[in-house]
Amino acid sequence: MRLFPAIGAEFAKIFTTRMWWVLALILVVYIGLLAGGLAAFFGWTIANPEVSGAGGATAIPPESDLAGLMYSFATSVGYVFPVLLGALAVTSEFRHQTLTPTFLANPHRAVVLWAKFSALFVVGGVVFGVLGWVSSVGPAAGALALWDLDPVLDDPDTWAMVGRGILAMALWAAVGVGLGALVPNQVAAIVIVIAFTQFVEPVLRLVATLNDVTAEIGKYLPGAASDALVGASFYQIAAMGSGEILEWWQGGLVLAAIAVVTTLIGYFTSWRRDVT
Repeated sequence: MRLFPAIGAEFAKIFTTRMWWVLALILVVYIGLLAGGLAAFFGWTIANPEVSGAGGATAIPPESDLAGLMYSFATSVGYVFPVLLGALAVTSEFRHQTLTPTFLANPHRAVVLWAKFSALFVVGGVVFGVLGWVSSVGPAAGALALWDLDPVLDDPDTWAMVGRGILAMALWAAVGVGLGALVPNQVAAIVIVIAFTQFVEPVLRLVATLNDVTAEIGKYLPGAASDALVGASFYQIAAMGSGEILEWWQGGLVLAAIAVVTTLIGYFTSWRRDVT
């Protein structure tokens, strides 16, 4: 089949450039500092309520949920990195004009695009998913244990959450492929990813909690669907995750649908155009 050699070629493209490991390195450092730092802060606050003056503050998550919320930094914040990886894997082809030799070697454009989709799905989960969750679980669990709080690493639900989180990171990389195909301009794609993930969607999710109608719509935002799939989210601390959420499998289906639909739209728009 044409697809499997094309997937192999896409893996070679990913791992013969610096892009993947630079993004992975930033992911590990960024998530490790956030998860470990906030876990240490909340651990200190819970252990010393009289010093912190926040013993009854609603901003402090309950101890029973603290570990999961800290671990979920891998996806609730770190998902931007697999999205960027997927988008850059596509837009780099347009920017550096490597699509011409790619299509000469494999003129079946749909096969090339779905090979990218498949390769980035695997890399997003196996590499970025694993690294993201290791960099959140490791420092956060250590910080919680330092304050004699249970890191719940012996709970099967914790590892089920980690598995779903790795799947979420894989789906986010696939979403990035669709976005890159839809917006082939690399600068524009990067701006859209950063603006949407770091500002637009968090604001939309906060606004959506203001009434029941918008809350129902807000459940289907990409980040909300991802958090539902994982089963925990840092945004719950800021009350952005208040109200009902989708079931974990529903969140996974919504995120997968976004990835597939975005890729299909990108295929029928920019991907089928003539390239020089």
